[in-house]
Amino acid sequence: MKKMQNTSLTYRHIALCSLLLALLLCLTACARPAPLDYDGSENWAFFAEGRNDSADVFLIAPTVALGKDGRLLADSNDPSFRHKMVGALNMQRGIYEPWCRLFAPYYRQATLTVFDVAEDRREEWLRTAYADVRSAFMAYLRRVPDRPFVLAGFSQGADMGLRLLKEFLDDPACRERLVAAYLIGWRITDQDLAEFPRLRMAQGENDTGVIISFNCEAERIQSSLFVGGDQRTHAINPLNWRADSEKAGREANRGACFTDYSGAIIREVPALTGAYLDPRRGTLKVPDIQEDAYPGVLFANGIYHLYDYQFFYRNLQENVGKRIAAFASAHKGR
Repeated sequence: MKKMQNTSLTYRHIALCSLLLALLLCLTACARPAPLDYDGSENWAFFAEGRNDSADVFLIAPTVALGKDGRLLADSNDPSFRHKMVGALNMQRGIYEPWCRLFAPYYRQATLTVFDVAEDRREEWLRTAYADVRSAFMAYLRRVPDRPFVLAGFSQGADMGLRLLKEFLDDPACRERLVAAYLIGWRITDQDLAEFPRLRMAQGENDTGVIISFNCEAERIQSSLFVGGDQRTHAINPLNWRADSEKAGREANRGACFTDYSGAIIREVPALTGAYLDPRRGTLKVPDIQEDAYPGVLFANGIYHLYDYQFFYRNLQENVGKRIAAFASAHKGR
């Protein structure tokens, strides 16, 4: 009898533990915010903005929420946050605008403060950011079928874009429409390429279905938030469109363009700098810049993260057109 009572108690204990575990999982799931709704227009900064050309760009904004108010996740309904996000998108849109309609979602991005914590602890907030971006991307694919698109993002936006490729490149609805992915200001590692073999880095100026990426820094810089001292990223030089360390002189630079929050070009400097890829870390070294003229602002001087797009604006703008033309030519008659 005593043995039967002990057995009964054990079963009840197991049942109680199972119930508590289920409750904990339920509470955890409930605590994670649901993705924003992108079936309407209220959560789009831009939806089908611009001329109805032959391709679209799905553009993901960089980090604009600094987290000075203690927030680790941006409030997507905050008018000030939305204003900053639109401003950041405007500063990049001119690269794509001559060739593409613009689609860009608001999303609850991780604030800059999150990047002060250890990399493995950032995921809690980056997952929420990605849930929104993912939801917006799925809405784009569903609402705008059969059109070629460029995927583009800078900094946190590039991280989000890389996550999209890892998840969606196996889907023909994405893969067969992708012109190229401009994921600038974030790293793409050997591990990324090994784990996701559909990811392919650009090897020239007009290959399609590929990733274009780089991270600018002074020659003396050996480590940054974006590519650590013991890390290596895959990249391409936007001046000579080579993936090796061959130097491109400043004469290859068609124009650095510095834009304001409206997207207007307030200063243009042809031949501002040359560039070459660091053979060890894969970063893009820019040798002709005076550091104090282009301060890091949020980062140490010599880390030119804020200028990744701007230093090579005209070369990138021209290249988007070339890749779209190559895509159209390859798919003609299909």
